[in-house]
Amino acid sequence: MDFGRIVVAEEDPALRQLLADRLVSEGFEVRLLEMPCRLGESSEHFDADLVVSAVTDRGPRVQTVRAQSDVLFVAMLPRETGVLDALDVMDAGADDVLVKPFSPRELVTRARALLRRNGTRHTAPRPLTFDGLAIDVAAREVVAHGQRVDLPAREFDLLLFLASSPRQVFSRAQIMAHVWSVDDGLGTATVTEHVRRLRARIEIDPAHPRWLQTVWSVGYRFTP
Repeated sequence: MDFGRIVVAEEDPALRQLLADRLVSEGFEVRLLEMPCRLGESSEHFDADLVVSAVTDRGPRVQTVRAQSDVLFVAMLPRETGVLDALDVMDAGADDVLVKPFSPRELVTRARALLRRNGTRHTAPRPLTFDGLAIDVAAREVVAHGQRVDLPAREFDLLLFLASSPRQVFSRAQIMAHVWSVDDGLGTATVTEHVRRLRARIEIDPAHPRWLQTVWSVGYRFTP
């Protein structure tokens, strides 16, 4: 089965890598572009099934892409983007828009929907496997230490988010934004509680976790 090929154009290296890691874990082939303003300088940018690019204007960048290619295009818009500005970007030719911050899962869902409507075939999400832990992305199932573990939806999303970027440290606010799609520092106690519950379900010794590790004064990371 063919891979869905996606170009991610984003200046922020942390966000660029975060999106790439999640898309790769879901079975897509990903190419990265550090400077969205250079999108279109090479025909290789459009040799893909979908382009995901930061857009900081109301439409000129999208119009530039549309003048060269009919590739599917998802515009990532700044946090302060209003509804009318987002509609302008759609009118300029974007197939979909996402306003930052957004969950990588939301990008995956929208990418699949666009590719499905466009008739593009892509692989099913690939399982994430580690020593003693397996995460079946497609079935949303987890096996830890040889035993299947039933996780509530949010705990599965939390585990998948961290495990998709092994060893990368995320603050509670970042986790809140990407897993809960909420940019609210006051809600980070929710993250702490969900990590505690998740450890109790998958760790042999939750007080000394193997996978879900605390980075004091910062947040959490997944250690394979």
